[in-house]
Amino acid sequence: QVQLVESGGGLVQAGGSLRLSCAASGRTFSNYAMGWFRQAPEKERELVAAIQSGGSTHYADSVKGRFTISRDNAKNTVYLQTNSLKPEDTAVYYCAAGTLLLKVLRGNCDYWGRGTQVTVSS
Repeated sequence: QVQLVESGGGLVQAGGSLRLSCAASGRTFSNYAMGWFRQAPEKERELVAAIQSGGSTHYADSVKGRFTISRDNAKNTVYLQTNSLKPEDTAVYYCAAGTLLLKVLRGNCDYWGRGTQVTVSS
């Protein structure tokens, strides 16, 4: 069982930055692929970024060059550094864990956090 708790969301002006964190419980965190997803009002949930246990990463085209996913296995934490934020980045951001990267890329994750709100004002 893995529990995920996100933090770091908030209100920021366009062009600003936020660093989201996801703290995971459990001793096998390093075995999981991790992902950040987001869901805006009246829109479907979408994958933002994913990272394998070994550190290889995947990004949605809409965030490439602006967002960076990273993980610290010693701290059981995954991060999402968001830069050059745009109003269209406004959403609830969710952290998720999967036993395989493919599951994360497909949104078929084993564990989900409750989300943190990111609001970008124009």
